[in-house]
Amino acid sequence: MQHRESILSRINGKSAHIGIVGLGYVGLPLALRFTEAGFRVTGFDIDGDKVQALNSGNSYIAQIGNDRIRAARAKELSSTTDFAVTKDMDAIIICVPTPLGRHREPDTSFIANTMQELAPYLRPGQVLSLESTTYPGTTEEIIVPVVKACGLQPGEDFFVVYSPEREDPGNPDFNTQTIPKICSGLTAVCVETALALYGAVIDKVVPVSSLRAAEMTKLLENIHRAVNIGLVNEMKIVADRMGIDIYEVIDAAATKPFGFVAYYPGPGLGGHCIPIDPFYLTWKALEYGVDTRFIRLAGEVNSHMPEWVVDKTAAALNQRGQAIKGSRVLVLGISYKKNIDDTRESPAVEIMELLQKRGAVVAYSDPLVPEFPHMRDHHFDLKSISVTRETLAKFDFVLLATQHDAFDYEMILENAKLVIDTRGVYRKPYPNVIKA
Repeated sequence: MQHRESILSRINGKSAHIGIVGLGYVGLPLALRFTEAGFRVTGFDIDGDKVQALNSGNSYIAQIGNDRIRAARAKELSSTTDFAVTKDMDAIIICVPTPLGRHREPDTSFIANTMQELAPYLRPGQVLSLESTTYPGTTEEIIVPVVKACGLQPGEDFFVVYSPEREDPGNPDFNTQTIPKICSGLTAVCVETALALYGAVIDKVVPVSSLRAAEMTKLLENIHRAVNIGLVNEMKIVADRMGIDIYEVIDAAATKPFGFVAYYPGPGLGGHCIPIDPFYLTWKALEYGVDTRFIRLAGEVNSHMPEWVVDKTAAALNQRGQAIKGSRVLVLGISYKKNIDDTRESPAVEIMELLQKRGAVVAYSDPLVPEFPHMRDHHFDLKSISVTRETLAKFDFVLLATQHDAFDYEMILENAKLVIDTRGVYRKPYPNVIKA
């Protein structure tokens, strides 16, 4: 009871020291939000370059300006690679990646490694929250055993929480503060601390009955999108074979005021959630003897889209008496969605690799990604080039993979020899545009 009252008092009085582990697209906005709400915040990351940048007042995420970093630094935001400092934290929030392994199995090693780093410094009275997207049971299977091994009793002298991140980089209508926050805890007291912690910085906090329910909620949100995108991607392939414009069909269906939500096709799925989360659930469901065929099929459809785009490209070139081999291609946009700099799981990158394997000479232009980033499974020694009339004339075709607002689409249409449009930017028929 003493520890409960102490942590709630510190949170409510904004004297709690908040630690954010993982300063990426989720952790950094959350750290800034806590700082802006009046809390003292320390960010932790194993990437020394990120820590150095933040401590110098510089951002490494395009959607977060240096001015916001410097304003937070002027308050009480600091960053470090030294996990020993976590012993001084009242709340520790883990925002680390949860990618897939090579066989599409969940890779929770970042969570496990983080807990091993934290273990020597955990103490009574702290609240620890996991925000990483993962399968139901992760918090109880990975977090709780480490806490207990440290001699702490979750729900009594230590408080374990799960609250899935809901960041949507580049969304002008919602931000960290205004996106409702799902949360739960191992015990009722843990839930109480979660509501206090997130309620201090988020406009609406929504508690659910258990850690597993909170973990499953995040998966449902993203699987819902993955399945519907898989459906419309398959519809695109069928419509293409029938000579029907899928975008016209979607726009027409969207005039129905009930029972229909418009999803739009693309070259595949990207980002840190939607391409990955369905496989977290399909993997865990097998433990319970359930084959999630419907979800798995949607994942297969979406995973196939980059190959379909390249096949469509090859057919378009063949009609013009050209081959992919030896052709020069400019890929427009390599982030996974418009107006952000995040390339994780980007279908554009996979398309680049497929084109290169078929013998194309590949270049790219992305105003938000000036140099091809270091990626675990992909590598190109390339830098972004400017899109001008002169550069467009050097390429046999351009492939529009990500529809950044910064691109001059009218100029591209007028000067490109051939445009492979995977995003439906050019709705009207044009002789030099192929929708893929």
